[in-house]
Amino acid sequence: MAEGLIKNKYPDFEVSSAGTHPAETVNPYAVKVMQDIGVDISENFPKNVEQFANDEFDYVFTVCDSAKEICPVFNNAKNKVHKPFVDPKRDFYDSEDHAIEIYTETRNLIEAWIKEYEDIWS
Repeated sequence: MAEGLIKNKYPDFEVSSAGTHPAETVNPYAVKVMQDIGVDISENFPKNVEQFANDEFDYVFTVCDSAKEICPVFNNAKNKVHKPFVDPKRDFYDSEDHAIEIYTETRNLIEAWIKEYEDIWS
């Protein structure tokens, strides 16, 4: 979701997203809540963070505590920023509506966090 939000807000940025334990496909709840705000991530696909370990980045963001702990060091990153968000797929939800609520809340929190960087990136 963070990749989609950043790409949507800053289309000229080169943005990559990866996980420490990537799934086979993007979570359908993430796709749905992003479509609700006009951002299409349905063609995205999960990638393993290891494939980017030697790349150069202006910023490397980690967005959950487990990722921060086991991510590669990213020595080629100019800036490293950590902001923990609860991984919504790990939350317990008892219905599709509840899942959508959880993913929407996480999307909104990530979107607000990205706004904190507007002055830096503008």
